[in-house]
Amino acid sequence: MADIRRIEVTEGPGPRMSRCVVRGDTVYLAGLTASDTGKDIKGQTTEILEKIDHYLKEAGTSKSNLLSANLWIKDMAMFRDMNSVWNEWVDPRNPPARACVKAEMARPEVLVEIMVTAAK
Repeated sequence: MADIRRIEVTEGPGPRMSRCVVRGDTVYLAGLTASDTGKDIKGQTTEILEKIDHYLKEAGTSKSNLLSANLWIKDMAMFRDMNSVWNEWVDPRNPPARACVKAEMARPEVLVEIMVTAAK
């Protein structure tokens, strides 16, 4: 079995999750949200994508190696604005398989959450 590397295990009432898990040549990111939830959907999406770039780099890969992406959005009326940021960021030659659904978020100020899986 391949070694498993965990990047940034969360703290709090207990170790709830790892922000990033690397096993073999596959990188799994947790669902990420913006730290500054006072931003609009474009701002939150931009911040999340910057976090994704950070964790992928730390794991030894990049957005060009994305395999899949799951996006949860609070209100589909915000889809166009969120998608405009995504489209500017994603590698147009190597887009991942992707799903985007409307969801009730854990906190009302969270507008979008994104989770990706990538190859190394």
